[in-house]
Amino acid sequence: MIQHNNVILCGNSAPAQVSLSGKDISGFGRDTNWSVSKTTMRAGVSAGIELIEVDNGLQTVSILATRGMGLWKIDREGVRFGWDSPVLQPVHPAFINLKSRNNLGWVEGFNELLCRCGLSFNGPPGNDENAPSGLESDITLHGQIANLPAESVTVEFETVENQETIIIRGIVREASLFGPNLELQVEYRIGIGSDEMIINDTVINRASRPAELEMLYHINLGTPLLEAGASWQAPLKMLAPRDAQAAEDMATTSTYLAPTTGYAEQVYFCDLMGDSNQQTAALLKNAAANLGFGIEFGLQALPYFTIWKNTQATEDGYCTGLEPSSSYPNFKGFERSQGRLVSLAAGESWRSNLTLRTLANKEAVKGFAQKIKAIQGETKPTIHHDPQADYSPDA
Repeated sequence: MIQHNNVILCGNSAPAQVSLSGKDISGFGRDTNWSVSKTTMRAGVSAGIELIEVDNGLQTVSILATRGMGLWKIDREGVRFGWDSPVLQPVHPAFINLKSRNNLGWVEGFNELLCRCGLSFNGPPGNDENAPSGLESDITLHGQIANLPAESVTVEFETVENQETIIIRGIVREASLFGPNLELQVEYRIGIGSDEMIINDTVINRASRPAELEMLYHINLGTPLLEAGASWQAPLKMLAPRDAQAAEDMATTSTYLAPTTGYAEQVYFCDLMGDSNQQTAALLKNAAANLGFGIEFGLQALPYFTIWKNTQATEDGYCTGLEPSSSYPNFKGFERSQGRLVSLAAGESWRSNLTLRTLANKEAVKGFAQKIKAIQGETKPTIHHDPQADYSPDA
């Protein structure tokens, strides 16, 4: 294995602009036109955001260091994997008030392909009467981590046998006096010429007392992948609607409408099956099954999965979400009552792994779908047609 020196992208000593390519890293990616850049955005509500773009010769990955190390979009051969939010550009956390709009201010910055929700809590806002401390009782939508800037970000170049990998690492802290002290360590592994990206996250409880953890990966996709007749697929053990609204469309849970003015969001809670290593997968594909997006993740850390269908008008945010998580995106108090919160002892770590894959032709989509079918096997899933008390607080 050959590891080239780390290059600082974000931090106290980092320049406002960074540009790296094959001519800068001797012996790495010589046969590929790759690049890594860091720019500091300057206009409007994006002013001050540090944007990292990694072009691996096949696709360009855009990482928002200033927004919790979220993943803004992936561009591959003219196809954008992401979605069209009414929030057109990344929003610097300085312009976000999480308590605005009745504690729903999180939505004013939401436009990423992958947005982390947590760390102390996610789900809807409210008053958590059984919170570990008074500072944690006033819960806002989907937590704070997506609106906390990374304090340091580096890029490393690794060669193992014939595999060359660009590694982006960053650290984000969610900490306060008399409250939680959680450190998120993010690692993006982007192989030269690969259609896959591996995400390894570690959360460490830096406090001297136990801490509660919730983590949800809000993976969001719109056009051109999402369209009338698009569908999602996963190896299902169980599926249940979140509420009466979702229960109305149980006959079409796996397919999507065209942009529909006035569409009310629908949410479905799932338990997924895993392979012998407890790895599972989920897929979104277009109507022709020649374009798709696949995700793989470990059930040990992310045992729960949610489908968010939001096929409202294009102008209003036509989108769907595939959401692996450590608990369902219900109110934190309800998830605690169901025993789904992660408890971290002082100094303890929680680790997750995800793989994201862009699928650009029928063969790639078919191959990923077959992987899901192999995990499903002959098992018939349990499909609930009404909200279930174990999954939905309003059941």
